[in-house]
Amino acid sequence: MIILAALVAALAAFVLSLLFMIYIQHLRRNNIFFRLRRHRIIKGGQVIEQPYFMERMRNILSRLAAPIAERGPVPALDFRMRQAGIPLLGGEFLVLLVGSAVAVGVVTLMLTLSRGMAVLFGGLTAAGLWIVVSWRFYRRRNAFTEQLGDCLTTVANALRAGFSFQQAVDVVARDMEPPISDEFAQVSREVSMSVPLDAALEAMCRRVESADLDLVVSAVLIQREVGGNLAQILDNIGDTIQERIRMKREIYALTAQGRMSAWVLILLPFAMALFLYIFKPSQLMILINHPVGRIALIGSLILEIIGYIVIQRIVDVDA
Repeated sequence: MIILAALVAALAAFVLSLLFMIYIQHLRRNNIFFRLRRHRIIKGGQVIEQPYFMERMRNILSRLAAPIAERGPVPALDFRMRQAGIPLLGGEFLVLLVGSAVAVGVVTLMLTLSRGMAVLFGGLTAAGLWIVVSWRFYRRRNAFTEQLGDCLTTVANALRAGFSFQQAVDVVARDMEPPISDEFAQVSREVSMSVPLDAALEAMCRRVESADLDLVVSAVLIQREVGGNLAQILDNIGDTIQERIRMKREIYALTAQGRMSAWVLILLPFAMALFLYIFKPSQLMILINHPVGRIALIGSLILEIIGYIVIQRIVDVDA
């Protein structure tokens, strides 16, 4: 019951903190003083930049991450942050990851007086932050792919209107929504800094990791070498991408039941274990204290993983 009380207390503290932050943000959005102070203040007759709270936090993280800025996995984390669209460097994220895990571990140790639980919750916090980064990356890549068809139409229309390809890239960066506008703006900035267009487009492909974008960039690079009607080529590729997106949506709808079954398969045993722990802990302790019960737990965990993998292989249909 101590663990349950600790979980409830931690959840309540998190919810209250979140509600307080939302309330403060609501007040600041509706208060003209905070809206002006957020950008700059006037002190002594001079205009002084007033950094955001997040910028202050990032300055702190930058100072802490300075000793490990170019060591170990930090450069790879830098690239991952750019892929996920998170405004942090790899070292800053690593400091945030370790600091959050340590803070949660200390709080859990204070609440439960158990080192094992402190290590467990600290590890879960670090894993949760990394899962958030991966989720942000996949969501950003999917949003990019969803916008790619409209982007190709915009580029093709700009080319027919007499724009160069570089000018068409600027049109996409200016008129479309993120994340595709951010990526094309990055290409435009790199070209303006004397980076060859081919290299800038290939760098965008590495950041996005989209097969559809690879097809588009390959077509553009081939057209630049051999010539041809680029607007017509992009129209054809755009139609193909739109059809693939439509097919993926149909497949996603048809496989929804299988994906839900996989999540039920994973979550139901843990829900039942929590139910037994609350209402009938003696029955649950048999599985933990008895050797046969521990063997059954290990076997069931292995079967859970196998079942989840099999279901995912069934519902994973390449479009």
